[in-house]
Amino acid sequence: MYLEQLWTMRQYSGFGSAQESNTRFKQLIAEGATGISIAFDLPTQLGLDSDHAMSKGEVGKVGVSVSSLDDMRQLLDGIPLEKISTSMTINAPAAILTLMYELVANERGISSDALKGTCQNDILKEYISRGTYIYPPEQSMRLVIDLIEYSKNNLPNWNSISISGYHMSEAGASPVQEIAFTFANARAYIDALLTRGIGIDEFAPRLSFFFVAKENILEQVCKFRLAREIWAEMMTNEYGAKNLKSTQLRFHAQTAGVELTAQNSELNIIRVTIQALGAIFGGAQSLHTNSFDEAISLPSEFSVGVALKTQQILAHETDIANSPDPFGGSYLIEAMTDKMKVKVKDLLLEINHLGGALKCIERNYQRSKIEINAYNIALEAEKISPKVNGGEGKFHYENLPNSTFSNPAIEENQVLQIGKYKSNRDLKKLRCSLQELSEAANLQVNLIPFIKDCLLAKATLGEISDTLKSQFGTFNPTDGI
Repeated sequence: MYLEQLWTMRQYSGFGSAQESNTRFKQLIAEGATGISIAFDLPTQLGLDSDHAMSKGEVGKVGVSVSSLDDMRQLLDGIPLEKISTSMTINAPAAILTLMYELVANERGISSDALKGTCQNDILKEYISRGTYIYPPEQSMRLVIDLIEYSKNNLPNWNSISISGYHMSEAGASPVQEIAFTFANARAYIDALLTRGIGIDEFAPRLSFFFVAKENILEQVCKFRLAREIWAEMMTNEYGAKNLKSTQLRFHAQTAGVELTAQNSELNIIRVTIQALGAIFGGAQSLHTNSFDEAISLPSEFSVGVALKTQQILAHETDIANSPDPFGGSYLIEAMTDKMKVKVKDLLLEINHLGGALKCIERNYQRSKIEINAYNIALEAEKISPKVNGGEGKFHYENLPNSTFSNPAIEENQVLQIGKYKSNRDLKKLRCSLQELSEAANLQVNLIPFIKDCLLAKATLGEISDTLKSQFGTFNPTDGI
């Protein structure tokens, strides 16, 4: 574990314009961050350009706006892409953003095999808990598998998917549900890759995971321990993996935003520290610590620095990294882990009997389970809130501060910039590339090279997404519980 190399201290950032986010990334790197993590705004996550009618009021609000290669160039300007590890939280348009990243690096003379990082690209959890999907599940799965296959051959050091339980936990999933639903999704991706004739050891070493780290440290440690055990057993016994790296669960952890409060937000520093301890004791390879003001608005420069320094203090001013397994041999931890592991395996078996993750998504199985658990959590919180979080008992909270992030000038500038980008193109070349992508969508071919040609012809994120929509359609969810 950390005896030879500490976890990657990866701070999640991205807001407003590409230039502003670029400044924040450089600041984080200068302060000792060993990886950057890019947050994209809602229009970008939904495959919409910043000048789209549905983007109005959301451009740059919860992340950075990236509609074109020019936006990506500005976002990454001066960042040493051959040295830094980059994570991108993007799903439905994951292939487009990954290719933008690769093309910008190549323009700067950086080879594709030198790029290190992760693209989330986990579309199944979007249908379960997060909601930023575009196409129906089957077509979305195709794009996910296309990108993994492309990355295997062209981006050997890039993790082309981060299979995520974090968002399900934030939506109300229990630790057992978080692990079971995440691994059920992983099975779906693995089975789709095997169907394409790709061997398990050809892609499994680059699979990565993303989990939450909450305040109940002992439960979190058990969760991470059993996840490693189940993954190793699954890869060895079910899929016959021979490469040791295929059996190793590599995961990023983020502290739990859902446990932070807007009132007395400085107390969140304590909460985040406790959460981070759970991730470190659980053996996370990469960690993001939330900023203490994230329950109010996008993090300030000061709070981001505190979040990063929290990790640095834990790493360098304590002895928690001096043992590869600090909780190993604990009777309590072993017993809790075994009990939780049985429940996870039982839930995985139930999902298997129902036809797997995709079939369960179609019938709202996972979403309903999470909603029921979230409801029970809310009921329990109401019972204890007067004693702890209600404002009249043990911890008295001050009034909610009035602080939001909103800058209309950012949206105006982004719309202006994308307009200039679209006005300076070879329209014949652009239309030809988009038409080829449209035709390829109905063939049994990998779509990534066609998307790459569209980007080289200066197509925007929205234009590529719209072309795929015209062939795939869009997904309209049904009710949950």
